Amino acid sequence: MSKLDQRLSALAEAVELAEGRLDPEVVAPARALVRRAGERLGHGLDATVVALAGPTGAGKSTLFNLLVGRELSRSGVRRPTTSTTTAAVGEAVEPALLDWLEIRQRHALGPEAPEGLALLDLPDFDSIEAAHRAEVDRLVRMVDLLVWVVDPQKYADATLHEGYLRPMAGHAAAMLVVLNQADLLGDQVDRARKDLQRVLASSGLGDMPVLALSARTGQGTDALREAVEERVRSRKAALARLEADVSSVAEPLRAAAGKGRAAGVSRRDRERLVAALSDAAGLPGVVRAVERAHKHRGALAAGVPWISWVRRLRPDPLRRLGLERAQAEDARTSLPPPTPVERSLLDSAIRTLAHDASSGLPEPWPALARRAATAEEGALADRLDRAMAGADLRMTRPRWWRVARGLQLACALAAAAGALWLVALAGLGYLQLDDVVPTPDIGGVPAPTALLIGGLLAGLLLALIARLVNRAGARRRARRARRALHERITGVAEELVIAPLEVELAVPAALGRALKGERKRGRGLEAHEHLARVGAAQ
Repeated sequence: MSKLDQRLSALAEAVELAEGRLDPEVVAPARALVRRAGERLGHGLDATVVALAGPTGAGKSTLFNLLVGRELSRSGVRRPTTSTTTAAVGEAVEPALLDWLEIRQRHALGPEAPEGLALLDLPDFDSIEAAHRAEVDRLVRMVDLLVWVVDPQKYADATLHEGYLRPMAGHAAAMLVVLNQADLLGDQVDRARKDLQRVLASSGLGDMPVLALSARTGQGTDALREAVEERVRSRKAALARLEADVSSVAEPLRAAAGKGRAAGVSRRDRERLVAALSDAAGLPGVVRAVERAHKHRGALAAGVPWISWVRRLRPDPLRRLGLERAQAEDARTSLPPPTPVERSLLDSAIRTLAHDASSGLPEPWPALARRAATAEEGALADRLDRAMAGADLRMTRPRWWRVARGLQLACALAAAAGALWLVALAGLGYLQLDDVVPTPDIGGVPAPTALLIGGLLAGLLLALIARLVNRAGARRRARRARRALHERITGVAEELVIAPLEVELAVPAALGRALKGERKRGRGLEAHEHLARVGAAQ
């Protein structure tokens, strides 16, 4: 029981993984089986449901009455004879099980019947009534043991073999074939039985036990009764049927899943994607803006004051883009949207990433990988803009700017003082009072002139030195900004493209593991082996 539980659990996991990915016609039977198996096991294993199925005129109703011990199903020459399923149930068969099977016509078996037997007489599978065929098709999928009753004239009928036996080739453990009307064959019984086994082998049922009997005379029916009673006593018929069902639905699922291993996301494709995202996000322009902003602000702080006043009229490159400082994650920038060329390159990078990463996998996995990689393509532009807006570009003011600013102000004051002094001296000269106020010298140069020229030259020299230092600092800030923005853009790539893609690429391997776990067969087939021995002994 535990092994079957493990197989069903593995199959349920495989169904969950395959849902929405593989062909629904392949997944639906597996999903239905998981549900049906849970319902059947929920009714316990104390009861075994055995169904007699066959074509018109094979004598299954007669055989049903013989096994029951009294006439419950009407038999005769009129066809179809059986119009609804009739059940004969022994003790320990809960009505809920028959309710689940949707069988309304029920009769009690005698005390000599095996405890837990629920024997069903199904309508003819080749009936002219569509409702009869639908009833057979429904119950054939649900019962624990199928006993196919055929006659010497119709045992090779294509409807039986192509419609039921061949599709159920893996259910030999849950089926038994009865060749009825053996009394009409005389000494050709063994020959007919071997020919039937040959026909069954051509349908993939080479190990199917075949019992030859006559429901009319009772010849050979003891072997069938013994086989059914042993299956009921072992209480493993339901397990054997479910084991076969699991194998049956898992094989198409395994074929659809295919084989192969994904190549995975390569470093080259990852870098190509991030580069395309960086271009689409405007990273090169932002990096240039960071460099220019540092130079601009450095010139304002350490440049010649009267030149700096003119520079203030120019807009700050980062403020113009809305990137002055790190903002909330829902903030937006003023960066232009990606150009058609940038969008095309980004689309190509995403699809190339998905194609290369899914290399080695059969269809439909490459298409599913591409779908996963492009699922959030429409949200990329918005997420990239928010990533840029929330980046900390670390545009703090260097401390030396304050010192340089103070020195520039001192130079400017000196130059201004010298200029005012010269103006005053010019005024005194005009009034012919220049001899009244002596003019001191500094190294042989008049003090006012020294202050003016010295202040101007010192300010220009300081501005030149500051410019060189700011240029180096701007490059460092640009590199740091590039790393910060690259990290955030990489995060967007991982979240919206690479992570969904890798999740999808992991599905084939997970599905393979689940189906591999499903292959672990449980026990519970000893009854089938016994039936095979009984058939061979006949």
